[in-house]
Amino acid sequence: MNFEFTRNEFADLAIIKPRIFSDERGHFYESYKYSDFEKGLIKDNFLQDNHSYSTYGVVRGMHFQVGPKQQSKLVRCIKGEIFDCVVDLRKSSKTFGKVFGINLSEENKLMLYVPEGFAHGFSVLSKEAEVSYKVSAEYDPKSEQGIRFDDPDLAIDWKVKNPIVSSKDQILPFLKDLIISF
Repeated sequence: MNFEFTRNEFADLAIIKPRIFSDERGHFYESYKYSDFEKGLIKDNFLQDNHSYSTYGVVRGMHFQVGPKQQSKLVRCIKGEIFDCVVDLRKSSKTFGKVFGINLSEENKLMLYVPEGFAHGFSVLSKEAEVSYKVSAEYDPKSEQGIRFDDPDLAIDWKVKNPIVSSKDQILPFLKDLIISF
């Protein structure tokens, strides 16, 4: 298998480390292989790939989709470094309302698998960053929801000074005001 899957107290969440093949020419690695992910207990059919470019201090999130368009995500940073963050929104989970974060970078090549039922976001720690992620359902604006990046009950440390946040993300509700259906 070309991947190492690490789990923690957040059920179904996984940190994925690919096997890197390096020599004097550079390096090569598989960033996704269904059969290896299936062995690692990730059986999603990813239907859409997304790619974002952002500069230092940008915070994107916390986003999720509801209903039949719920998304799991496989996130990696292919240029620069980000602080990738999730909040468990599954009411039946022992980690409901808790935050998990990890630095993803072009250097460490780690990936984060985010199952359905989590809000997801990230901040850019480097001068610029490019993030590539697969999702298990296509984007649907009618299913899109989110949580405020600065929700005081979550107290997420985005690790950046003066966060740059879209006007859309600035008016998202706080977790306590959401009607959650997971």
